[in-house]
Amino acid sequence: MRADSYCMSCLVQKQEQRIRDFKDEDKKTEFMRQVLELIGSCDPELSAPSIIRRIAPLYEAYWGKPRDMEREKKEFNEFLLEMEPDLEQAIRREEDPLKAALNYARMGNYIDFTTVKNVSREGLLELFDTQKEKPVDQKEYDFFRRDLETGRKLVYLPDNCGEIVLDKILIRLLKELYPKLDILVLVRGVPVVNDVDMEAAREVGLDGIAEVLENGSAIAGTDLKDISEKARKAVEEADLIISKGQGNFETIHGCGLNIYYLFLCKCGWFMKRFGAGMLDPMFLNERRI
Repeated sequence: MRADSYCMSCLVQKQEQRIRDFKDEDKKTEFMRQVLELIGSCDPELSAPSIIRRIAPLYEAYWGKPRDMEREKKEFNEFLLEMEPDLEQAIRREEDPLKAALNYARMGNYIDFTTVKNVSREGLLELFDTQKEKPVDQKEYDFFRRDLETGRKLVYLPDNCGEIVLDKILIRLLKELYPKLDILVLVRGVPVVNDVDMEAAREVGLDGIAEVLENGSAIAGTDLKDISEKARKAVEEADLIISKGQGNFETIHGCGLNIYYLFLCKCGWFMKRFGAGMLDPMFLNERRI
């Protein structure tokens, strides 16, 4: 999905917010000029996450490496791991556990430190309490179940740490219900904000229930032009794909593959595009949007 005028404006604002408290105003002005020039000279077909990856070296050249998010990643991985047994029991008690698992996995997309202000445990628990009020679309869910019954290869594109534990529960159920389904989880190639990388996947034990592969990319998404050949081939040969989060949507939408998107609307563009409110949950298919 190409970055439009709204996305470009947002990119500029986010960079200004990152440096707002720095003291050297001349340096800040020059940095922002460079940001504007970079955005203006980028391939017009690039998605916002792909442009952000190109801004990263510029930021580092001016201000040094940004603070990593290892503390936040570990905090929410550990928090959800503590809750995992109780969450899984609650999901399995539902009339349709798979549908419930989809809903919980979707709500977990709240744990996003780049787009959600003041991410908290309390905020996540509130979403869990209200998840039944906005179930996944039944018509789309019926398509999903039919694809699972006939498919042989599923690629799962996770998004953030913490929510990966909910993805793990969903994947476990999928493997039980569809034992012939080959499931591959494609994580980020390097640490990117609080996204799931190989270390985080191993930390929550995901590698113990499914094959996990690094995508070879430093983009906070899944850009088919940027990921490794092995990862791209796996995505293109999959019978169906589950894609978590806005970043994955922004980078892979438009490819025409059989992708089921699970995310919360967390910015103005998504709210306008889907006629939704802030943190409204989405379950959409690439071919039927």
